[in-house]
Amino acid sequence: MTLLQRMPATDDPDTAYAGFVAWSTERGFSLYPAQDEAVLEIVTGSNVILATPTGSGKSLVAVAAHATALAQGGRTFYTAPIKALVSEKFFSLVDIFGAENVGMVTGDSSVNPDAPLICCTAEILANLALRRGADAPADQVVMDEFHFYADPERGWAWQVPLLTLSRAQFVLMSATLGDVTALADDLSRRTGRPTARVTGVERPVPLHHSYATTPVHETVEELLSTNQYPVYIVHFSQAEALERAQALSSIRMIDREQRDRIADEIGGFRFTTAFGRSLSRLVRSGIGVHHAGMLPKYRRLVEQLAQRGLLRVICGTDTLGVGINVPIRTVLLTALTKFDGTRMRQLTAREFHQIAGRAGRAGFDTAGTVIVQAPEHEVENARAIAKAGDDPKKRRKIIRKKAPEGFVSWGEPSFERLLAAEPEPLTSSMQLTAAMLINVIARGGDVVGNVRSLVFDNHEPRARQFELARRALGIGRTLLAAGVVEVIRPSNASVREPVEGTGASEEPVIRLTVDLQPNFALNQPLSPFALAALELLDPAAPSYALDAISVLEATLDDPRQVLAQQQFRARGEAVAAMKAEGIEYDQRMELLEEVTYPRPLAELLEQQFEVFASSQPWIRDFELRPKSVVRDMFERAMTFGEFVGFYSLGRSEGLVLRYLSDAYRAVRQTVPEEAKTEDLLDLIEWLGELVRQVDSSLVDEWTQLVNPAADPDAPVVPPAPPSVLTNRRAFLVLVRNELFRRVQLAALDDAEQLAQLDQPSMDGEHGLDADAWGRALDDYYAEHDSIGTGPDARSSRMLLIEEDAEVWRVRQILDDPAGHHDWGITAEVDLAASEEQGVAVVRITGLSRL
Repeated sequence: MTLLQRMPATDDPDTAYAGFVAWSTERGFSLYPAQDEAVLEIVTGSNVILATPTGSGKSLVAVAAHATALAQGGRTFYTAPIKALVSEKFFSLVDIFGAENVGMVTGDSSVNPDAPLICCTAEILANLALRRGADAPADQVVMDEFHFYADPERGWAWQVPLLTLSRAQFVLMSATLGDVTALADDLSRRTGRPTARVTGVERPVPLHHSYATTPVHETVEELLSTNQYPVYIVHFSQAEALERAQALSSIRMIDREQRDRIADEIGGFRFTTAFGRSLSRLVRSGIGVHHAGMLPKYRRLVEQLAQRGLLRVICGTDTLGVGINVPIRTVLLTALTKFDGTRMRQLTAREFHQIAGRAGRAGFDTAGTVIVQAPEHEVENARAIAKAGDDPKKRRKIIRKKAPEGFVSWGEPSFERLLAAEPEPLTSSMQLTAAMLINVIARGGDVVGNVRSLVFDNHEPRARQFELARRALGIGRTLLAAGVVEVIRPSNASVREPVEGTGASEEPVIRLTVDLQPNFALNQPLSPFALAALELLDPAAPSYALDAISVLEATLDDPRQVLAQQQFRARGEAVAAMKAEGIEYDQRMELLEEVTYPRPLAELLEQQFEVFASSQPWIRDFELRPKSVVRDMFERAMTFGEFVGFYSLGRSEGLVLRYLSDAYRAVRQTVPEEAKTEDLLDLIEWLGELVRQVDSSLVDEWTQLVNPAADPDAPVVPPAPPSVLTNRRAFLVLVRNELFRRVQLAALDDAEQLAQLDQPSMDGEHGLDADAWGRALDDYYAEHDSIGTGPDARSSRMLLIEEDAEVWRVRQILDDPAGHHDWGITAEVDLAASEEQGVAVVRITGLSRL
């Protein structure tokens, strides 16, 4: 029987409890004491703060909570800090409760948003709470990874529902909450429900901790020889994780039979990038890599191979501390310090326990192991001491290595301190923005009282509350000055249109003068500005399509690694140019400060932003960020792999793809149909196909969500993306880009690079060699001084195509300065090879006059 059949509509706690226990027993789950206590409290209507170790079954308690709410005819929400966890939980709950009962809402999309059980990020629920207050349709809220309440940037989203949803039952879950006495008391006061604290229980799978002074590879070999795998080796940078994996590949991890099984599992997997080819070699040796910079398909591959027991070692970052589903027996930390974006510092007790808690798999391991690796200088000193043995003379001669300069000190005492320490108490991180205030005003009713409650009845100390009050007044004045908000007082009611329901009250009425979109401040909050900025562009201009992309890119979050590499390359090119001009060093350094990554339309957009903000001041909560990633890739006519290689972004290719996917969604959702010219439609289709061919999961996610199917026995190889030939419009752009790359190099008279570009066709033939290119270019430049590379030169009308079933014959017309258009590059497009490789495979056949 399904869970909802076991727990039909009922308000009786005993019936609900018995039904859930019967269902869990049928599924092979026997409730731990902490789970049993939490479920009993939930069915009787109490709030629950579940602060139990990782592996103690908090997910099953969440299922019990959702089932109880549904049985009572209520609406229940599940929130998590990251979209990946929300999506993972969505599919899990669909399997348990049925697709008709479960929905998902994120900033990108929504699926079944009226369902009685909604999975969403904390920000989605917080904005709903601000807009609807206690009347929000939320009878129960399950907040996972609740320690994010203390996050300085995002903690407000975990606090706001607690402050405003007074009708709801709350289930707050995390392995590392610290003392929650004050939080529990406050929650009971607000909701009128008792709040049970289920904390401090023993782990179902106990952990053994140790401190290792042997080199990492020796520590790993010892763990392998004693069957304490899978081992997750934790690093605090993506580069270190990959370097460690490559260094460990010399160790024999698995036997031939296991290698063959891995090969069978991944036989059809497309390792399409340089990092992917490195990962292919590693996983075939039983070693995985896992971090946020990887393509989603590579991360899922590693997770699935690990879940099937095929990987002995996984080298990754501390992302596993945020609920990543990778089964681990041993956690080996390579350091107790990390860079937090500002400085190097030691781990907090919460961070340490969050990572260490991933060790030990319930149902698989009788114990888990946590090892902290000593710093390298300490390891070398220990080795020298061991080599000296008991000889006092040799020991005196040892010259102990010191920590490198700038090293943030840590060692075994740090390990012992973190091991004994309880997670730090949660600290409030309440914020107040114009968008939050507008949502409260949109709720109507007693606006002053609602704002006062939000400002003065939160978890902040009194001094901080007064800071928030001053900020609220400042925002209010700005909204009034912009005409977004109006205040209607009884004394001048004859001048204003009377407001229904004001009666004889002397309280002023505060209301918005504009209608807000339903998803205000949730999905692309700068989209209204982008719409206004698009109206400044001329659709007839040759650069319109790329300018429209630049408008949308300015509204997206910055992919910092990409921008840093763009700036690094731009500065390198600028230095070379300044040296060639003979500019002195000091002046070069001064001029170099002005060189940054490309920021097309920056001046125009920043001016328009100020104009827009004068009437829509809430927009100042968000930062305009002009940049060029999509545009840069298109103008350089590069494939994804070429762009990643050009900017040395191999370790961040997942970030690049996520940015491109966000840009694709933004341009599709934001640009009105009437503003989409043929060139812009070409660019949109090209971008979507580019993302899909690299990793189809990001673009196909919408389709998968509305038709979920989670099969634990499914092969690890994801379905191949659709043929690159299926989307003819996108394929035409790929062909145009390949030809235009030749135009750009021909404009530089670079015969060597032109020869290197040609790919072999299916029959092994190559295009022109360097000598042939050189002779052809000489002939062209004997008649014309240059080759144009502007918008007109890459126009679709400059490419002539003769289509056939197997080969397209194309001619790229060159934009000569005289405008004769009498020269062109001829080529063949191999359709079979293009389909196999997921790119346009082009072979140049000549450069000649028409």
